[in-house]
Amino acid sequence: MQAVIAVLAGDGIGPEVVAEGLKVLRAVASRFGHQFSFHEALIGGCAIDVTGSPLPAETVAVCRAADAILLGAVGGPKWDDPQARVRPEQGLLGIRKELGLFANLRPVRIYPQLIDASPLRPERLQGVDLIVVRELTGGIYFGEKRREQGDHGEWASDLCLYNEEEIVRVVRVAAHLARQRRKKLTLVDKANVLETSRLWRSVTTRLIKTEFPDLHFETMLVDACAMHLIRRPADFDVIVTENMFGDILTDEASMLAGSMGMLPSASLGDGRAGLYEPIHGSAPDIAGQGKANPLATILSVAMLLRHSLNLPTEADCVEAAVASVIERGIVTADIAVPGQHTYSTTAVGDAVAATIAA
Repeated sequence: MQAVIAVLAGDGIGPEVVAEGLKVLRAVASRFGHQFSFHEALIGGCAIDVTGSPLPAETVAVCRAADAILLGAVGGPKWDDPQARVRPEQGLLGIRKELGLFANLRPVRIYPQLIDASPLRPERLQGVDLIVVRELTGGIYFGEKRREQGDHGEWASDLCLYNEEEIVRVVRVAAHLARQRRKKLTLVDKANVLETSRLWRSVTTRLIKTEFPDLHFETMLVDACAMHLIRRPADFDVIVTENMFGDILTDEASMLAGSMGMLPSASLGDGRAGLYEPIHGSAPDIAGQGKANPLATILSVAMLLRHSLNLPTEADCVEAAVASVIERGIVTADIAVPGQHTYSTTAVGDAVAATIAA
């Protein structure tokens, strides 16, 4: 296979972890006889520094021409001014919108060797294997924003807006995933308070009854879900929810796996191309120190192979290599147990690539 992959390393630890992802892709190409070409482009803070825009037109063009996109992270203290006219995060939101990437898949898998890295009691982590499907291009993040001076001082508003079509398309993605797994789908909303959540609940309930009656379907308020992710996480299979709730819940769920450095993600739309990135952010406090965990990016590469390039055998190979490296104790400090020898970002990436090549 020949494939073009857009590479958006971004800011902070982004370039470090993306380098390891590319190392793994090259190992896959060598072992399985593929040809992957990589086209680099700017996004986020580094793009602001060079072009004045967090999402230059050239970057959008590179991404549109690619079969898949691998992204590192955006943001950092240098650009951390919420009052700024342009901010790194606008690049990430913008590329999702430009490419119509409306479904964000965030799997949470527990590796037995990492149970002690989680703050939860080991017995609560047994059997945890869930995936959150987050709506990515609508809701309060993209709604109209206002801030004005009024009679009682400043006031501000953020509009949360959803339509039926936006809900149906992302729920269908989640429902199809549930059919391939344990056939359980949980809708998370705040239908006791929010009108948008009531729309989500009515539309989703109708869709499941008509198109996916074989699924076990339940609804859950977001505050209850936040509690049960800690109390009984193994009960969840596929969770589908709106943009902001998904953002918050998946950060919480990362602690089940012991570290945000273990959680990959895929952002998908109607086409073949998707955007793949770790959920951990730019982590500027450890940038350039060789401490970043590359496994979330490498697992994102596995999702890239599976969802955009339709190479499930290669994806399985990458995931098996990650499991092997963890089992052998070749890990960064964030997931090491006290007293365990730790490895650098590049050493972990080297170990995964070598396992694939073996």
